[in-house]
Amino acid sequence: MTGKLLASFIVLSSLIMGVSIYYLQVYAYYEEVTPEMSGGVMLLPLDSDTSKAIEFTEFQGINGTSSPIRYRACFQLSETVEQLKAQYQAYPQAEPLTAPGWFECYDSRRVGAALETGEAMAFLSQHEVADGVDRVIAVFPDGQAYAWHQLNEKYAE
Repeated sequence: MTGKLLASFIVLSSLIMGVSIYYLQVYAYYEEVTPEMSGGVMLLPLDSDTSKAIEFTEFQGINGTSSPIRYRACFQLSETVEQLKAQYQAYPQAEPLTAPGWFECYDSRRVGAALETGEAMAFLSQHEVADGVDRVIAVFPDGQAYAWHQLNEKYAE
């Protein structure tokens, strides 16, 4: 009887720990953010070191308190990719990071594939939003845009 009780305790403890770790990774440290909370939507002009605010609509964003690379956002731009390309710095090493499944507007696989094929183009939003972290924005021809934070050259492998 003691062996069954001990085995039950171990299984139950493992199950509780697994559920807790899953919850902490996927839900606990994220919060929805407004454009004002995240600094708005900005791009870095070709001739400047200071990012400039641009117009956007339909903003949805999340950020995490546990890491500077948990930021994700989706929004709509009125300017075309060609207009943006003429004014703002491209970001050729863009690699969209995944988002929690419950943040449905952001699809890193779609964005990554579109960047590889040239369907979408990535721009530098802000350099060093945190130590070694850049904010990147990928823009599709229809103006749909996605933003995330990624490690920059400071922490390149």
